[in-house]
Amino acid sequence: MTTFSSLDAWLAHLESAHPVGIDMGLARIGKVKAALNLTLACPVISVGGTNGKGSTCAILESILLSAGYKVGCHTSPHLLAFNERARINGRNATDVELLPHFEAVEVARTSLPEPVSLTYFEFTTLAILHLFAASGLDAVILEVGLGGRLDAVNVVDADCAIVTSIDLDHVDYLGDTREKIAFEKAGIFRPGRPAICADPAAPQTLIDHAAAIGAELWLFGRDFRYEGQAGSERQQWSYVGPTMRRSALAYPALRGANQLINTSAAMAALEALRDRLPVSAQDVRLGLANVELPGRFQVLPGRPAIVLDVAHNPHAAAALAQNLGGMGFFRYTYAVFGAMHDKDIAGLVAHLKGEIDHWCVTDLPTPRAASAQALEAELRSAGVVDGPDSSVKRFSTPADAYEDARSRATDDDRIVVFGSFYTVGGVMDHRAQQVHGAHRK
Repeated sequence: MTTFSSLDAWLAHLESAHPVGIDMGLARIGKVKAALNLTLACPVISVGGTNGKGSTCAILESILLSAGYKVGCHTSPHLLAFNERARINGRNATDVELLPHFEAVEVARTSLPEPVSLTYFEFTTLAILHLFAASGLDAVILEVGLGGRLDAVNVVDADCAIVTSIDLDHVDYLGDTREKIAFEKAGIFRPGRPAICADPAAPQTLIDHAAAIGAELWLFGRDFRYEGQAGSERQQWSYVGPTMRRSALAYPALRGANQLINTSAAMAALEALRDRLPVSAQDVRLGLANVELPGRFQVLPGRPAIVLDVAHNPHAAAALAQNLGGMGFFRYTYAVFGAMHDKDIAGLVAHLKGEIDHWCVTDLPTPRAASAQALEAELRSAGVVDGPDSSVKRFSTPADAYEDARSRATDDDRIVVFGSFYTVGGVMDHRAQQVHGAHRK
């Protein structure tokens, strides 16, 4: 049996232990889960969707914590540290807390008559679930990694499942139409349990699958909705569900045009589970006021304005463009842009080229990344030329790209960092090191 004394050593091992990085299916992880005798004794909410998953998880977590519940939240991927993927009571689990559960998964895996190989995501998901099972929690929130039906998180039967939005992404694994992707995402629904879809135009395949298995489907616009006008930060809005209304709510602390839909989905889940996880109007208000999620249209204080957004598909890029358009006037906008080669890069560029003047494109530290050269080629074919008012420059790291943008941007400009968790994480890490270095001097 393999064992390691540090979390970093475990993670390095797992990155190469399974022959492929993504290996869809629940048979292997299901065998190890059974060997672990893994059960969660509290209500579980699973959250899938193309975009909005992280925000919806953060809103649920914040409201439940405000209500005094002990909450576990598993999200992915992480920006700076693996520990972000396992939060208990709003804080990241420590290496010391995680290590015994990595050991437990390895013991269970190798105890099988025919030991199975697990991907990095499968192994770490089991370890985090095992930690949650041992932590005496009142509620668990699980973000789906990829798709739904065959994702490792779906090894758990959720008491309530949310699909936030459905759009084209991961088409190699999930299909090349919204209908095919919706069927995969609907795989997290369970018979007789609440199944919430926040996409305003839910594909028929999702509706049909919910009906076929006898899930209790709640559709945005039909069964729940929000009322109130977006725009002013001081305005209020109301959640309207099948059996309850929450009025005079403040806008969530997360910025961006889609957050009322994400919040409505979270509110619908809490309404569906109100007998087991009751929350008061004050819990909701506090939760929405205190919710935080780095890297989702996160606008940093100071000048020039700096926006961090992990948008990495056209659906998210369209939302980012809308949010940037609502920020007011800036002389120039600089982009730090790095993306995976399997993404619709032309689609990303098409949505954002109207908001961005100067592009700092970057390589990323993963084999899945598109090269800076390939990103530049996409921008050139989209009509971006070099001149005083527009440009494309290539860099080997997000930090280098960011420093170039910083050197050229004035107080009247803004810098947008987007395209991948690696891009945003690279810049966040670089900025943190700068702060740390300044404190040491």
